[in-house]
Amino acid sequence: MDDKKPGFTSIDEYIAAFPEKTQVILQGLRAAIQAAAPDATEKISYQMPTFYLHGNLIHFAAFKSHIGVYPTPTGIDAFKDELAVYANAKGSVQFPIDQPLPMELITRIVKYRVEENLKKAADKSRKKKTKS
Repeated sequence: MDDKKPGFTSIDEYIAAFPEKTQVILQGLRAAIQAAAPDATEKISYQMPTFYLHGNLIHFAAFKSHIGVYPTPTGIDAFKDELAVYANAKGSVQFPIDQPLPMELITRIVKYRVEENLKKAADKSRKKKTKS
């Protein structure tokens, strides 16, 4: 018998699994990320909502007491002073679920990650052309 739970297949499905209050927070976060990265695609990666543009941009997840945002270590490091007031680690930050999310800060982090991924993709493309 297979004891593995089936995973989420979409961000809509992920968000729907939470209480209504949490769903509102997650929908707001999703909308902010979409606005900051309009060319990114949505997917589920590591069983978390993920935005992808030439690689993973940012993941997010809901927990009992916080919303986890995962913009890679570079995304955390670039905003470490502003993120210092929140629990954070090498590639993640925890925003308390009972406080408004810092959407302006999250937007800037996402835009930073977009630029970072676009630059990496352009550099990779240039390297391929010089090898040809």
